[in-house]
Amino acid sequence: MSVSSQNKTIEPALAAVKQRLESGGALLPDSPENLLEVVGILKSYGVVLGEYYRNLTYISEHQFLVFFPFFKFFNGDFSLSKLGRHLWHDRINFEFAEYCMKAMFWHGGGGLDAYLDSEEFKKLAKLAIAAKVGRNPLMAAANQLFPDFLIEQVRLMTYYSALGYFWSFMSPMFLELSDRYDRGEIKSIPDVVQHVQDGLVAAASVPYIYKVSINGKDYEIVPVSANLTFLMDTAVPYVEAVFFRSFPFRGTISYNAQAHQISTEISQFNYGVLYADHLPVGGAGIPPTLLMQDMRHFLPDYLHEVYKKGDRGEEDLLVKICLSFQKSMFCVTTAALRGLAPHPLETEDPQEKQANDKFLAPFLARLSRSRLYTMQ
Repeated sequence: MSVSSQNKTIEPALAAVKQRLESGGALLPDSPENLLEVVGILKSYGVVLGEYYRNLTYISEHQFLVFFPFFKFFNGDFSLSKLGRHLWHDRINFEFAEYCMKAMFWHGGGGLDAYLDSEEFKKLAKLAIAAKVGRNPLMAAANQLFPDFLIEQVRLMTYYSALGYFWSFMSPMFLELSDRYDRGEIKSIPDVVQHVQDGLVAAASVPYIYKVSINGKDYEIVPVSANLTFLMDTAVPYVEAVFFRSFPFRGTISYNAQAHQISTEISQFNYGVLYADHLPVGGAGIPPTLLMQDMRHFLPDYLHEVYKKGDRGEEDLLVKICLSFQKSMFCVTTAALRGLAPHPLETEDPQEKQANDKFLAPFLARLSRSRLYTMQ
């Protein structure tokens, strides 16, 4: 298909999505089926996120600059029985949380990324490093030989903390959404979007700070003076890195530069959750398989029944969960767009509409290559 013919087929679809947003709708079409799937999967996701954020926060605070954190997934509560369940994979797959964290760390963006390259950060990081290596000759020697190595590890620890911080707001938000749905307060996809948008706006300006305790003394890594906040410095970079960009799944796309299967421009990466093919989910080496495995344990009964009555029953349960999860993330993306837009998307003011059009255009262009048009 030629580029011109592609544009002709995409433009009407983009116009329809834009019209839906401007009439109070969401990226995802509103229907009782979509509502049930989105609320049900976000209830399960909220439970899993609770486990994820507590572990990320524990690692950032209690495994700070630990070279070999063998027991980092135990949250400080180690026992032989838990080790047995861990080795048997009867546990939450915290590796997926690290996968998302590394996407944020790699893609960067926002005020947090800029701060981690500042002299203020390096000064504070060196103070914490000095306190940590003072009683550890091995770490002290490594720090002498590779002076930038531990600073980079502090940057990594900061992203553990930042993602844990972001998810600590999202987990209760999704669980409250489910409770409101059960009470009959959430009746449509726009209601879901409004709930998420209200939560994001309410927490938007809450400051993000990060400190660690070493030998009984607190060391600031991200102080209040850095002026970092929840929305712009943790939520927006997360959406960009995980929803839009992410990484191609190893084994499905060649990383060989000569194969040209991956863009050389990181800004052109379109491997995030909004773009991912849900069919490979369940296969080994596909990171979302871990998340879907975790969520399957916390599905509400009404959603589980829908899956069992569908084609193939529970044989493709993880694929069905992934499809519902993608739908829910288009709702979260809608809430983020509405929260970041310069004016309410329903405005009739010509100047405000022009500003909104300028804001929406690049996002709609990016979403034209996503899975949005398979969502009914």
